Parts: sequence; structure tokens; C-alpha cells
Amino acid sequence: MKNYYKRTQFLTSASQPGQFPEEESMEIAFAGRSNAGKSSAINTLCQNKTLARTSKTPGRTQLINFFTLDDSRRLVDLPGYGYAKVPEKMRKDWQKLMENYLSSRDMLCGLVIIMDIRHPLKDYDMQMIDWCHHYEIPVHVLLTKADKLKRGPALQSLNTVKDVIKKQGFDVTVQIFSALNKTGLNDLQQTLDQWLNLKEEDL
Repeated sequence: MKNYYKRTQFLTSASQPGQFPEEESMEIAFAGRSNAGKSSAINTLCQNKTLARTSKTPGRTQLINFFTLDDSRRLVDLPGYGYAKVPEKMRKDWQKLMENYLSSRDMLCGLVIIMDIRHPLKDYDMQMIDWCHHYEIPVHVLLTKADKLKRGPALQSLNTVKDVIKKQGFDVTVQIFSALNKTGLNDLQQTLDQWLNLKEEDL
């Protein structure tokens, strides 16, 4: 299954619900705070450095970007959230757009929430997990930039995040990830394979 995600291609962007493509494919969405490494994670997964563009002005992208894997599967890149310099109205617009997406997409089979392993579980992160719990959407947390920490502190952060989420009563999977050295890439692929119900014949 390792090369499956290389086939990912851009489909369309949406700034409002009316622009969402027809629900004819299973979707996995990616969400995360600005600067948490979401674009890098998507690009590493798909082995395409330019697929998800990294903004020079973090937090300014207000679009939901849809990508096709095949005729029945998609990846979805949600806008980065939580950037302090963004005006309040813009933050509210993002929240409304993302909540509309999470609540309306019947084909959404999972959400990957990207968190910087050095700064996990911010308010917006917990809000996203809570939203998904409410809408019964499976969540997989990706603790990115693991290469910034030594193994001991990285594992400590992983265990802390797992404990906090468990105490909140959420059934969420969590893993360490590094786009730089591809730590955790196989684990991420296996989770997505399961959500998308991938079989050998789909390759």
C-alpha cells in the first residue's frame, strides 16, 4: 500500500459549503493549527512536495482543498486554525466553514488532527476533537515535528497526549510523526488504509 497515496491529485477548492464537490467518494480530512506541519505531513504522505502548498503567511488560507485518490476516495485539507494574528471575524468564518464540513459530509470517514509535538492539545485542537466526538467521526492525532525532540521527550509527549484525551472520554488514536525523516509514515498509512477500506486490488 506504500505507493497508493502518490496518485493524489488536486480536485477543487471551496470557500463556502455550496462549493463542496458532490459526495460520491469517501473522504479523509486533515486539520491542524497553523504552523503545526499539516501541509508537510500531507506532502510526505503523498510523496509530492508541492501538493499541499505551505503559506508564507500562516493562517491566511481560508479554503478547503479537495484531492482525489481514485474514483471513490479523497483527501481533504482543511484551513489552518488558531493563528493569533488573524482577525476575529476570519476565525469565526473558519470555524463556521469547518463545522459545516464536519457536520454535513456523510462520506467523511475520519479526521487526522495535526499537532506540533512540542505544543499539543491547544484549545482549538480539543475543540476539533470534541466536534468529531459529537458527529461520531473517527480521529487520529499526528504529533508532528518529532525530529525536533529526542526520543525520550517525544515519547513523554505522546503518552501525555494519550492520557489527556483518554481522561476527556474520547476514543482517539495518537502517533508520533516527522515529515523530515518520515518517522511514523507507515503507521499513518495503515490508519488511512483502514478508514478508506483499501484492499490489495485497489493498488
